[in-house]
Amino acid sequence: MNVMSVLNQIMNQAQGGQSRQGSQGGMNVNQMMGNLGNQLSGGKSGSGIDVKSLLGGGALGLMLGSKRGRKMGGKALKYGALAGVGVLAWKAYQNYQSTNQGQAQPAPVQQGQPLEQLQGADQERRGLEILQAMIMAARADGHIDANERQLLTQEIERLGPDDELQAWIQQQFDAPLDASALARNADSPQAAREIYVVSAVMIDEQNPMERAWLEQLAGALKIEPNLAKELEQQVLAAS
Repeated sequence: MNVMSVLNQIMNQAQGGQSRQGSQGGMNVNQMMGNLGNQLSGGKSGSGIDVKSLLGGGALGLMLGSKRGRKMGGKALKYGALAGVGVLAWKAYQNYQSTNQGQAQPAPVQQGQPLEQLQGADQERRGLEILQAMIMAARADGHIDANERQLLTQEIERLGPDDELQAWIQQQFDAPLDASALARNADSPQAAREIYVVSAVMIDEQNPMERAWLEQLAGALKIEPNLAKELEQQVLAAS
């Protein structure tokens, strides 16, 4: 499945249309890793977020829903965090680890790599996990009705998914909202953190149903409350 091609385009929408793809149509790992040091040291990317472009349409805009589209304040800016989900999740883990040094932590080799460092089949598999998390979070309050689903399907088709991925996406819209099933797909602690970050980006924290989904997901992913808080802080800091 060409999941990274589709996921890159959705992330591109979160940045207001600035291309982040390499010549092969996949994630530009060199560009992402070039920003890694700045991100991990607490800096911010120089690329701005075009909120009007983000909220004006596209697959991401439809997944977020029209009620989010009316939110033109600072909270809307957090969607730009999608473009560096692996970096943000890793930075949050480092911050959490530094303040919880008395607790037993898994060895670094067991943590898994950030999405932006993965290659080939490993990156495709992680991309599916991320895309599934986005769709589940978008469905958390049940706002995607039949008409919106049709529009979303048409918008996703424009991103060029292959037949297998298109069928998989439709399955995600029909599947039960099951945090445990989503968590079981996480291939590493880093993957779990990225799933949580993406979900935190997608939900409206003021919506009780969506907030409940995020808390349920944290439990299923076995993300400790202080780490969950750190992950959400990194999402806001990326604005």
